[in-house]
Amino acid sequence: MKSIVVLISGSGSNLQAIIDACSSGFIPGRISAVIANKANAYGLVRANEAGLSTQVLSHKTYKDREQYDIALADAIDQHQPDLVVLAGFMRILTPAFVQRYHGRLLNIHPSLLPKYQGLHTHQRAIDNNDSEHGCSVHFVTDELDGGPVVLQAKVPVFSDDDAESLAERVHEQEHRIYPLVVRWFCQNRLQQHADQARLDGQVLAANGYANDEDE
Repeated sequence: MKSIVVLISGSGSNLQAIIDACSSGFIPGRISAVIANKANAYGLVRANEAGLSTQVLSHKTYKDREQYDIALADAIDQHQPDLVVLAGFMRILTPAFVQRYHGRLLNIHPSLLPKYQGLHTHQRAIDNNDSEHGCSVHFVTDELDGGPVVLQAKVPVFSDDDAESLAERVHEQEHRIYPLVVRWFCQNRLQQHADQARLDGQVLAANGYANDEDE
């Protein structure tokens, strides 16, 4: 079974989805550790309730991003992970960190990438009068939210939506697709080659497996 380390900063709802998927056997892997950069992250409570190893590594105790990422990588490597999962980890990672885990570093972003990289994605979708919005699971590269997409899920944007109601709809889809992508990785079906994601040896489209032809 693959060893997984999950990095969090907040509530850990995607962490919970992955915990549940591992517990049910849907993901043929185990979470070896959950590491947070904030001591008050509720995801730590979820991890403790599941009996998982946890660690808090505050970025505030390091002089710069580079020093923090070195310490973070050292903490991760103690668990010898096959996969590192970013589940609401609100840190921009240094190129050295990203390269260290090339091909085994996944993130989920609340937009249909490449649209709306960065923050405030739900409000930006509303402000632009988008008819659909969603989320993307992608491999992490040096470009912020720019790595190859593995899987996307779409949701409608309604005329009476605000950022909170739209976020709730997107979160439901996040909790469906993130465990699925982690499952593919743990089954040795998913790989990153350079700037491409491949599933079962096939190069995925720019918007990942969840393109219009597959729906």
